[in-house]
Amino acid sequence: MSPRSASVNEELRRRSRERLLQAAVELVDERGFDATTLSDIADRAGSARGLVSYYFPGKRQLVQSAVHRLMHRTLEEALEREPHTDDGRERLARAIDAILGLAHDRPVLMRQHMAGLLQAEGFVQCPEQRRLSELLSDTVARYGSADVTADYPMLRATLMGAVFAALVPGVPMPVPALRAELFERYRLDWELGTPPGSGTEAGAARCEDLSRFFATGERAE
Repeated sequence: MSPRSASVNEELRRRSRERLLQAAVELVDERGFDATTLSDIADRAGSARGLVSYYFPGKRQLVQSAVHRLMHRTLEEALEREPHTDDGRERLARAIDAILGLAHDRPVLMRQHMAGLLQAEGFVQCPEQRRLSELLSDTVARYGSADVTADYPMLRATLMGAVFAALVPGVPMPVPALRAELFERYRLDWELGTPPGSGTEAGAARCEDLSRFFATGERAE
């Protein structure tokens, strides 16, 4: 048997990493962070336990990368859905609704994610986090910002604050109220994006199958 080529090995490693990211999101969403072990994640992904450590220094880094993947793919899906638009105000409204939708649809997962960001290591600098940053920065630019380097961090902080407010145990704020505050801040009409009660918002049809966000099969050309 001839040895595998470098490109085949790279593809196998890519798929293994994707399966670990998907398994981490699914298990933390089902059980919470503390009740999910790295062995659980490896078993769900069909990988050896040692392979987890090859890609990620620890469970928190793996979970944070996995949630950032879910966030940026959810955001991409919202921004590019039909009817496609280049209107900056509509795209910002879609971005706000996408992030608030995750807080509404996956409170366990997002609560664990927010808690992880308050740990000493803070943001994990990974491809998933960088892609999320690129999408939000582009959204701010299309909205018409004259200073994206200042306005992007403000949007990120504002969204994080809204997600936190929606997830505080015992005293959560309703997502529609948080949406109204954000829309007022950015002078967005309520009808933009996916308004609550429209039947098209993310929470109206939560999809349990997350596989579309994790490319574990053949790479699309």
